[in-house]
Amino acid sequence: MSDQTATATPLLQVDRLSIRFPVGRSGFWGKQVNYVSAIDDVSFSISPGETLGLVGESGSGKTTLGRAVLRRLTPAAGSITFKGNDITATTGEELRQLRRHMQLVFQDPYASLNPRKTVLQLVAEPLVVHGLAKNTEDARATVTDLLDRCGLPVDTIDRYAHAFSGGQRQRIGIARALSLRPDFIVADEPVSALDVSVRAQVVNLLQDLQAELGLTYLFIAHDLSVVRHISHRIAILYSGKLVEIAPTHSLYESPLHPYTEALLSSVPIPDPPVQRARRRIVLQGEIPNPVNPPDGCRFQTRCPLVEARCRVETPPLEEKLPDHWAACFVR
Repeated sequence: MSDQTATATPLLQVDRLSIRFPVGRSGFWGKQVNYVSAIDDVSFSISPGETLGLVGESGSGKTTLGRAVLRRLTPAAGSITFKGNDITATTGEELRQLRRHMQLVFQDPYASLNPRKTVLQLVAEPLVVHGLAKNTEDARATVTDLLDRCGLPVDTIDRYAHAFSGGQRQRIGIARALSLRPDFIVADEPVSALDVSVRAQVVNLLQDLQAELGLTYLFIAHDLSVVRHISHRIAILYSGKLVEIAPTHSLYESPLHPYTEALLSSVPIPDPPVQRARRRIVLQGEIPNPVNPPDGCRFQTRCPLVEARCRVETPPLEEKLPDHWAACFVR
């Protein structure tokens, strides 16, 4: 399965991508013997102007997948195609130029901004590094415009990061990501470190910027209500495997994979009678060991619908409904 989306030519195409990390050796000078399979045989595509939400538990591989498509990690297998070009093995100056078109918004706005630099220096740095401005002062007008787009006042530009709230810092991080006018942005849990009252503002800002600039997002998050609000389609990742991907309305109304059902059942509804009447799915069992995952379906150790076949065969990601893909033998 290589393309389960959309009619438009994909901006990003990921085909059978696998990422592994070494974790052990046979003796002090021995050869590498163990690997963590962080991402295993994952395929998806994102169309221009689309937001794909990526959801899963902590440790499921969401951030690793985001870093891989930005070519910050080297794949063990599979391919990544961006704007029609295979970038899987891109290195050197070619990779450096690719950075202009693919950017990252970090999770923690407190750790991602250098406290020794002013906002002008922070946002102008990519412009100077890529030769789009001679120096920091030369970029002042561009930075002022970026800050205004992100809803920050003019006097922000000469202040330091410690003077701002978490939401304001994240806006500065978004302005920095936009400085090179990228086509594609990976937003790695951009609102999870923010107050609940500020999250909607940042999400709305991302949507406004997408409409204005034609941006394409891979939006990584834990909060399923946020993902539902911003995403055109949603992909569910479990233990490094893609188990379901579908348009947002289809996934929320008719989830097919048992793991997706469990995730959605954990989202509270602000209506007490409805909330009390809902069926809450509490998963039992252990998360599989990523160094030595079980045969068959990765979810078999916790699945309430597991069958004998699930323990020996890996279910393929198949189109069960129109544009709705799931990896499950039972459904």
